[in-house]
Amino acid sequence: MSKKKIASPKAVTFSEKIKANHNDELLLVNKRLAQQIEERKKRAAELIIANTELAFQNKEKENRAAELVIANAELAYQNKEKEKRAAELIIANIELAYQNKEKEKRADELSIANSELIFQNKEKEKRAAELVIANTELAYQNQEKENRAAELVIANKELIFQNKEKEKRAAELVIANKELAYQNKEKEKRAAELLIANENLTFQNIEKEKRAAELSLANKELEAFTYISTHHLQEPLRKIQVFSNRITTDEYQNLTEKGKYYFDRIEVSASHMQALINDLLTYSRTNVTEKTFENICINAVINKVLENLKDEITAKKAIVQLSGNCKAYIIPSQFEQLIYNLISNSLKFSKLEKAPHIIIETLYTKTKTKKKSSADYCHITISDNGIGFDPQFETRIFEMFQQLNSKTDYKGTGIGLAIVKKIVENHNGIITATGKLNQGAKFDIYIPVA
Repeated sequence: MSKKKIASPKAVTFSEKIKANHNDELLLVNKRLAQQIEERKKRAAELIIANTELAFQNKEKENRAAELVIANAELAYQNKEKEKRAAELIIANIELAYQNKEKEKRADELSIANSELIFQNKEKEKRAAELVIANTELAYQNQEKENRAAELVIANKELIFQNKEKEKRAAELVIANKELAYQNKEKEKRAAELLIANENLTFQNIEKEKRAAELSLANKELEAFTYISTHHLQEPLRKIQVFSNRITTDEYQNLTEKGKYYFDRIEVSASHMQALINDLLTYSRTNVTEKTFENICINAVINKVLENLKDEITAKKAIVQLSGNCKAYIIPSQFEQLIYNLISNSLKFSKLEKAPHIIIETLYTKTKTKKKSSADYCHITISDNGIGFDPQFETRIFEMFQQLNSKTDYKGTGIGLAIVKKIVENHNGIITATGKLNQGAKFDIYIPVA
């Protein structure tokens, strides 16, 4: 194989362009040849037609013969041209085959060069990977050395720290021993003081028991005195009321106007005295009555009281709203008295120009007062739109004989709310009052559920 210089890309491109031009010329030659063959067929058809016409038209024979000679001459010329084009096409095909062989050689050489380049790249990658692994291992070893050095430093520091801690613990132990000895002495002193305190406490407890017994006896005597006094007071009061009724029936028309006025005042005072004695009896009964608790629906008690006050509610054209429902262990008779007193107050202390509106709610809740407890309570609220009271009397309102309003405008004894508070205390409950002048009053009662 003769050695040839590798053609430059520009020479190869020019050669390819020449080949492309030859290919185009060959295609044109082929097309022309096809056209000529087609023309031949047409001419042959025309010749057949002409020969047919020649048989019928003698005059046209010579003209057609001349044309046939010309056509044959042209056909001979065309055949020569075709032979030339065929020779050129053969030369072009030979040249194209040679160029293809050259291309295949160059492709083989390029493939060998690429294979060698790929092999060299793979070798380089292997060397690079080995270098990376070696560097990683070296870095790891350096890191391990640094870790060991750091651990050694930490261990030395910890050892120093532990030695210092041991010294501190030893010092603390010495101090603790001294302190323990001191505490033991103090404990002995406290034990001696505690013995003295226990003796004093025992003496105080004995004294408290004596005082409690004396107080209990005094309370019983006071309750008995109150109960007996009110019963003894009722006898002369009944006589006053009886004789007053007789005078009203028999002698009232004989009295002067001034006498009638004084007599009316006597009857009013007797009626007030009767109410006062009844309230005192009720108050004393809250202490002496046997406390039998029953698990009762609060709304049932309220409805019973509302039924008893039906006439007063109708007369005042009052609106009473009851909502909620809860049960609690209560003393039924006392609780009826409690509800009765509060609703009666709402009716009594209502505005003249406005119908009373009383709202009663009974709900389970936790107490919101200062008294801390996790137990469940039945929370009863009774609020109205009456005349209310000054907020400064929120606590004083529950004291005995406290009347915040004029006795002539609002009749009462000043014991009703004291009875209410006593009944709530009998139930281990809490009661609070809030109000504003001319804006109504509200009573919150908390009774333990169990």
